[in-house]
Amino acid sequence: MRKTLPLLTVVLLAGCQTWGPTWSEVTGVRYYRTELNRMPAIIEKIDGSSAYPARRGEPIRVEPGRRVIELQGVPPSLGFRGTLQEFVLEAAPCKRYYVNAQFDNRLSPSKWAPVIDEVETIAGCTVVAAK
Repeated sequence: MRKTLPLLTVVLLAGCQTWGPTWSEVTGVRYYRTELNRMPAIIEKIDGSSAYPARRGEPIRVEPGRRVIELQGVPPSLGFRGTLQEFVLEAAPCKRYYVNAQFDNRLSPSKWAPVIDEVETIAGCTVVAAK
């Protein structure tokens, strides 16, 4: 029984994976902390569907291709509420995108633009050649 339990666990967990060898990821976490008036973003929806990661700050997996992302900028000053904006992302295979909110200044929290703070390669992801 002790030998079959780990084997059974591995088999069950392997059956839960729904992502193939190629995917992309999106996160609102800041990559660089030195940009003035750049704040994290909350990713509300991807392609019209709610986009909540399993854990806070964890990247959200998406299929590569054109994605419409609705995000909320976290205001740089307390007492203000973030506004929603849409952002079109051409997600390349095996890339992680750090999407943030770039505010004009700290005093106008409604004026901001979505920016890609960094793009990095995902370890363990393999690009499948087109057939």
